[in-house]
Amino acid sequence: MIVTTAGRTNEEMIQTAKHISQDLGCKYIQRNKKSVLTLFNEYNQDVLVIGKNRYEWYPLNILVPIFFHPNTAGFRVKRWLQGEIEPFLEATELKEGMSFLDCTLGLASDSIMASLATGEQGKVWGIEGNEVLAYLVNKGLAAWESENSTVEEAMRRIKVLHGKHQDLLSTLQDNSFDVVYFDPMFNIEIEESNGIAPLRNIAVKETLNKQTLQEAIRVAKKRVVLKDHWQSEKFVQYGFTVLKRKTAKFHFGYLEC
Repeated sequence: MIVTTAGRTNEEMIQTAKHISQDLGCKYIQRNKKSVLTLFNEYNQDVLVIGKNRYEWYPLNILVPIFFHPNTAGFRVKRWLQGEIEPFLEATELKEGMSFLDCTLGLASDSIMASLATGEQGKVWGIEGNEVLAYLVNKGLAAWESENSTVEEAMRRIKVLHGKHQDLLSTLQDNSFDVVYFDPMFNIEIEESNGIAPLRNIAVKETLNKQTLQEAIRVAKKRVVLKDHWQSEKFVQYGFTVLKRKTAKFHFGYLEC
């Protein structure tokens, strides 16, 4: 991957881009008004563009960028604060002061909800298998400015870890988190929001297997929760209690620990 700046740049952006290139072990390239497509053709690598307000990652030959944004979390937070049911929180049963481990962090939408629900005394960690995405989300959670200070504080409390969730689960002590959560990329295609769809191009495909699930059960004090397509065989295969929703294309299932 190469790191460069937005087309209209300044010295601050250039220094930020150089710093990020060092963090990620990548080469910094001067933009020189070249298009992302031209950079693809010249370097045959992913391109990370550092702008004033956001960092845009273009996986090789894909012109739809990936960048951090709270995605659907904003709408979900509003509805939840207005007293509407939030299916994710219904499945996890998260309360003030509880701990939550998100094994498939992505853009952290669920972890933001978890951090809000568990509050200042809670603990929320998220594992992301893709190094660049983990970096962008970690930076985004630390810097995103929200109109709602409670949401902003919730974002700041989330700890991002990079690695394979099975490897990291094996390093954790028994009963170290109240809830362990999996939201794998569905094997069955469904219509997705524009914010999530580009992630399919770079998602680390880690199948939820028996060994990983056993580790999750060991680490979880209360529940292991799985979000998957409503046709997924994993719910029955591993004995999850499924919370079915008539019009939803995905369901939540849980195992009591």
